[in-house]
Parts: sequence; structure tokens; C-alpha cells
Amino acid sequence: MNGMPLWEQRLRAPVHSLPRWSRDRPDRLVYETNASGIWQVHVWDVATGERRQVSDHPVGVREGYLTPDASEVIFWQEDTGDETGAWLAQPFEGGGSEPFLDGAPRGWNGGIAQRSGVVAAGISTDDGAFAVFTSVDGRPLRSIASSNQWLGIAGDVDSGDLAGLSADGSFLALQHAEHGNLMHPALRIVEPGSGAVAAERGDGTAAVIGTAWSPVPGDQRLAVTHEPKDRQRVAIWNVATDDWRELDVDVPGDQRVADWFPDGDAVVLIAALDGRERLYKVEVANGDATQMPTPRGSIASARVRPDGRVWFQHTDGVHPARVLDDTGAEPFAGGSPAPPGRPFKDWRYTNDHGQEVHGWIVEPEGGVPRPLMVFVHGGPHWSYDDRYMPEVQAYVDQGFLVAMPNYRGSTGYGRAWRDALTGDPGFTDVDDVTAGLRDLLKRPDVDPTRVVVAGWSWGGYVTLMELGRNPDLWTAGVAGIPVGDYVRAYAEEAPSLQAMDRALFGGTPEDKPDLYARANPITYVDAVDAPVLFVIGENDSRCPLGQALAFVDKLAERDAPHEVYRFATGHGSAVLDEDVRQIRAILAFLDRTLPGLKPV
Repeated sequence: MNGMPLWEQRLRAPVHSLPRWSRDRPDRLVYETNASGIWQVHVWDVATGERRQVSDHPVGVREGYLTPDASEVIFWQEDTGDETGAWLAQPFEGGGSEPFLDGAPRGWNGGIAQRSGVVAAGISTDDGAFAVFTSVDGRPLRSIASSNQWLGIAGDVDSGDLAGLSADGSFLALQHAEHGNLMHPALRIVEPGSGAVAAERGDGTAAVIGTAWSPVPGDQRLAVTHEPKDRQRVAIWNVATDDWRELDVDVPGDQRVADWFPDGDAVVLIAALDGRERLYKVEVANGDATQMPTPRGSIASARVRPDGRVWFQHTDGVHPARVLDDTGAEPFAGGSPAPPGRPFKDWRYTNDHGQEVHGWIVEPEGGVPRPLMVFVHGGPHWSYDDRYMPEVQAYVDQGFLVAMPNYRGSTGYGRAWRDALTGDPGFTDVDDVTAGLRDLLKRPDVDPTRVVVAGWSWGGYVTLMELGRNPDLWTAGVAGIPVGDYVRAYAEEAPSLQAMDRALFGGTPEDKPDLYARANPITYVDAVDAPVLFVIGENDSRCPLGQALAFVDKLAERDAPHEVYRFATGHGSAVLDEDVRQIRAILAFLDRTLPGLKPV
């Protein structure tokens, strides 16, 4: 990497996920890494030390698992980057890949779960249907559940295969929004062979989320995250007896169980507060919690090895993601080290309703007054944590003070904070971002003539709303994979995004025409006069190409200053060369638009 600017060195430094392993063969592990220049699935044979790349697709592959006996690796492969695809399987030792689920339709991934003799997968299709398919004891795949509302296997990429099927495969946990609110998913337990409902929790008023089954065969306890009040708390649900017991852990913040210890007597709990996480070992019988020694920062995921060692993925603003264990060792290292970043500093300010908003500020070295970038996160139900972000560091290298607000609608600050966005998108969130800008402009080290708003996905949406609603406040904008025309976006986007929009707006554009018009960036496009760069994916099924270009066309009609960078895949890229091209294009745009930036 000699001769590369620091920002590119950070971006190209290899990153890998927390490995997953089969409980039957814990010496075999699977993980994802961008070490080849494209995110692909790899395996690691601990006994021999051999590591091998499994997938090889130009779009990239970001999700892989082992079969229960670890004889095969399965991975979700897309064709174009639009997130539709299929599950493929390959022998652990190598060889060709074949379809894993015969008879399953191509569509969007709704999760997968495996136990000995049982496979379950969720898939949604472009007709708006959500379905769960299972195969038991080698019998043909069949649909056991379907809905026109969001439905899928419990768990996510971080929890992996811990939340779907119980250890003996007798119960399958599903998440659904059949109550009509994707923001408050309910939890349903079914028999995987027939789909018969065994138990149900949640009525759509608050989230109930399955996170991990006990690893002990025959033990039907499921760790559940739910929202009895405002903050996420944990309960242990014995599905066989319907015994529900709160795990009363006296630690602040949102709580979730990441995994169980092998004997089923204790769990690993992640407690998140103001964008940083801590790990605890919690005794299930009495809720006694022992904090594990972990560095200050963010912990995306954690898993327990058969010997009781806890592995977790840690990062902070200075250090890239790495796998550590609870002794402080690094059991799974890989790749060359990345240059350090500038630290994330807590930022707190008051919005127009007198509420405290938390976020982060990253300051460059020297050089005042500094240009300012307000970098808005996507989601919208997501948040910025204290983590290594090469893109942010690139702007800091260019001399920007970068501020990242966790506006109302963000996760990690309680249910009321997250749900405040419902029924008022484009205003609740934008107003908090605007209040943050006003707070920042009080700083003597900020140059009020060089102020940029930027973001990706929902952050791109907020960028366009800011430029249209508050045109006098901004010098320029960078809208990455944004929503430009919300009504058209709803018609063109994936079914799961339509479900999110129905929950966020309280209905479809036909149901709520005035609200969609009020929250639509294209409503305010004629007020946009600051130069804006669009970065748009041609196969994006979340923020589709057509609706973004509709906004661009409106700017072009009146010769408003704008630039467009298009790339060939979808909602982001898994290819490092493409990531570099995008950041290079953004830095060049900023250099042309704002005077006096540092060369990078």
C-alpha cells in the first residue's frame, strides 16, 4: 500500500467477520472477509490451520454458514447486487457449488436455520409474498407459512443460526409483522414439519425478538429481547412449558443475549448505551452479571466456544474491527494492520423540543476554521456507534470536522426515541439534524461558509430533505443511494422495504397521500440550489435507480448544480475497488465545491 493516501489504506485493509462454527464440528469455521478485494465467504480448519476462499462472485458474498455436520458451506449469492438470489452449497474441502434448496423460488433472503435433519429458509418475492420453507429428514422442500406482511426466520447476520431452530430441531422461531407494524415485530414458534403454531408473543405494540436458543438438546428455552417499557430487556422463554421469566440484569442501556454457554446455565449479554457496548456473563438462574474485560468501543457480535471462551468482534474510532476473546487474546487474526483513525468524541446537544440528542464528533488535526460535514446515518432505525469508519476518516483527512447525530428515529436510545419518527419522517429526523448544525455553528473552529450535509440510504434521503427544506443552511450535499421520490420508491422497492414504509407512514401512498407528499424530497426539489453529488446503484432494490434519477431530472430541468456517479450493483458495494472509486469521486467533488480543503 506504499504511496496510497491514508484514507485508501484504511479502506483497503482487510476486514473479517466473527467466525461461526458448527456445534458438532467446532474445529471447522466459516467467516466473511474482503481480503481478496471483494467480500467473499471463507472457511478455516482449526485442526490443520488451513484457510480457504469458498465463494467467488464478482458482486460479492456476505453471508455464509456451515451445515450441522460441517460437511458443507452454504452461502447466499446474488446475481446483480439487487439482493435477490439463492442459497448455494459447497463441500467444506472445496469443489463446485450447487443449489442448496431445491424447489425454492429466487427472491430476497428472509433468513435460514439448520439443525440435524431440519432446514428452514425464509424468502420473499417481487409479488409481495413472504414465505417460510422447510425440509425435514430429507423430504422435499415445502412452504409451511406465508403472508402478504413481513415474515422470516428469527435472527440476523450477527446472531447467525442461533435464533431459528431449537437445538433438537423441534421448534422454529419466526418473526413477523402480521399485526401491521414492522417496527414492532412479533415472535411465533412453529413446528417445522407442519407449520403448526406452538406459541406466540407480541401484538404489534412493542418488539419481541428471538435471539438464541439454548444449545442443550431437549432444552426448549429461547432468549428473547423485548420492550416491556422503553429500553430493550431480556427474557428467557421456555416454549415447551410457556414459562416466561424476565432476566433481571441491573445494567444500563439496551440488552440482548448474544449466545449461551455450553451447559445452558449462563448467557452472554451485550449491553448497549450511547453507542458503546459491554459484555456480561449472566447466570440464568438468578440474573447475576459479571462484566467481561473488553476494550471501550463497539461490539457487533459475540459467540461462546465449546471450551467456554467468549469470542467477540470489537472496534472503535481508532481501531478497525478485530476478533478478541475474553482473555484479551486475538484468536483469529488476519490481514495487514490498518492506519489508525481519529477518535470518536461524544457529542450532545438539545433539539427544538428540549431533548438531548447524542452523536459523535471526529476532529481533524490543526487547521482552523474547519469545514464541517454533518454525516447522517441510514436506516433510519439504526445508529452510529463508536467504530472504525474509513469513509469518515477520509473526510477528516480532508480537513472536515465530521459530526454524526443519532437523531430521533435512531436505535439504541429507547423505544420512544426510535418510534418518534413514525408518522413524521423527513421532519422529526431532519429537525434534529438541523438543530445539530445550529449547535455546531456556535463552535469557533467551524467555518460557516463551508458546511456539507451527507449520508447514505436514509442518510441520503435526509440530505435531500435538508437541501430542499433548509437551502440557506448548506454549502453542498452528498446523497448516497438516496430516496429522491418517495411515492415512486414505494412502487419500485423490495417487499420488505414496502412493509417498513407502511409501518413508518401508517399505510401506502394511496392510504396516506398527504403524508407521503409532505415527506417526499421531490416536493422540495425546486428549492435546492446547493451543489449536490448523487451516488446511485443501478440495481438497488431498497432505494431504486428510477426514483433517484427522477429527482436528478428535476434538477437538470432548471440547470441546478449537481453531479451523478452511478455504479453497477445495488444498495452499496462489496468490492473494494468500487468503494475506493466512490470515495475518490466524493473527495474530488468536495474539493471542487469547497475552497481550501486539505489535499488527500
